[in-house]
Amino acid sequence: MKRSITLLSFCLLALIGGHTSYAQNSGYDLKHYNLKRGLAIQGYDPVAYFTENKAVEGSENISHNAAGVTYYFSSAKNRQLFIADPKRYEPEYGGYCAYAMADGDKVRIDPETFKIIDGKLYLFYNFRFTNTLKSWNKDEANLLPKANTQWGKIVSGG
Repeated sequence: MKRSITLLSFCLLALIGGHTSYAQNSGYDLKHYNLKRGLAIQGYDPVAYFTENKAVEGSENISHNAAGVTYYFSSAKNRQLFIADPKRYEPEYGGYCAYAMADGDKVRIDPETFKIIDGKLYLFYNFRFTNTLKSWNKDEANLLPKANTQWGKIVSGG
């Protein structure tokens, strides 16, 4: 009986541990990424937002594919930084507009309109005289938790 309980406990721990590991190591389903032909952030370097505090176009000659998503980089150093810790540099909400995500909408972005919040990259729509970053900044305290909730519903299928 003791052996059965031990075996059952081991199996449960393995199942829980395996599930947690899978969740941490897998990206979202590709349908949740803002991609054009598999390319993220319209070819902009995700690391440069953090290291240079500006949007920098990457090069297709310095690229990396992470779980089916291709990223371009402006330098080999940035590529290596990304490979070492992709979750640190990937944009939030699959690269969709953070402001629109507060309403649960997947809206394209202008890769040059961004904000770093608590070490995370947020991208925004900025076309046709509408810069959603300006609206976001006026109500970030309310919009950020709403966007997080909506994104959670989208990726969970709920």
